[in-house]
Amino acid sequence: MTQVTDHGGGVRSIRVPIPDNPLGTTLVHLVDTDLGPVLIDTGWDDPASWDALAAGLTACGVSVAEVHGVVITHHHPDHHGLSGKVREASGAWIAMHALDTAIVRRTRENRPDRWFSYMADKLASSGAPEEHVALLRAARTARLSTGLPAFAPALPDREIVPGELLDLAGRRLRAIWTPGHTPGHVCLHLEETHPAALPGNGRLFSGDHLLPQITPHIGLYEDPDDATVADPLGDYLDALERVGRLNPAEVLPAHQHAFTDAPGRVRELLAHHEDRLTGLLALLSTPLTSWQLAERMEWNRPWDQIPFTSRNIAVSEAEAHVRRLVKLGRAEAVTGSDPVTYVAL
Repeated sequence: MTQVTDHGGGVRSIRVPIPDNPLGTTLVHLVDTDLGPVLIDTGWDDPASWDALAAGLTACGVSVAEVHGVVITHHHPDHHGLSGKVREASGAWIAMHALDTAIVRRTRENRPDRWFSYMADKLASSGAPEEHVALLRAARTARLSTGLPAFAPALPDREIVPGELLDLAGRRLRAIWTPGHTPGHVCLHLEETHPAALPGNGRLFSGDHLLPQITPHIGLYEDPDDATVADPLGDYLDALERVGRLNPAEVLPAHQHAFTDAPGRVRELLAHHEDRLTGLLALLSTPLTSWQLAERMEWNRPWDQIPFTSRNIAVSEAEAHVRRLVKLGRAEAVTGSDPVTYVAL
């Protein structure tokens, strides 16, 4: 597979591998500016990923040392992982939405004991069996006893402000806040004529918000310091509709490949989530916990083949969907249930 793709108009993408992940690669986009190249996302922090990024930049005629800035669509490690190394090599600034920067800051504070306890309690309250929760508690104990180093992603030094143009000399790149996949996920609208004159409004760097063939994970916004009952799926669906109305000529996502007809893809995703909500309502004819819902939902493999970490993600997605149903008045929590069960109205 070609590592570098030239999208025209001073925009290229570099395929950076994600180790041991079915997504395969992150598409790191390189945007030429009057003050030097700017990266949109950087890829996973791994030696092979770093080598691929550096080689891709060389193929584009620049070096890592020449990178002027880094714009991060969201804080996940397959997007933000190499940002610190890029900054160390080049002196580039790093920009991120404030809500995701807050997550980075919290991660850097190195509180594994509290985080593992919080997640274990969340899983228990979702109805996870004790043997599953015990694995998380064991991981917590192992981490503390071995003194493993904390995960410390790079702290951004610039804020991406929704609705504003980023400070990129010679380019018009506007931030569009698209929460759901993360609280501070942003898409970036290049408000310039498409180089191939495709119909529509410029180009959209969509991160994980809008992908051509897969749906992004929509789970809970996990924060031990915030008891707010958020509605990530509602946030995501609202943001999808905004992006659809934007009608970009072309979408440049962070995974898979560039594509056109953003409004059509938005309609597909809206229909997908409505079908999923309808299916959950049918399941909730009998009170179920979030764990029991996740066991019964359709995934890319049978539940008994889903590994430990992926089950945690699946339960988070199930709860995000049931929260949406509760907010819409289509389901409710059963009073006094422990662990909490939900039932359709």
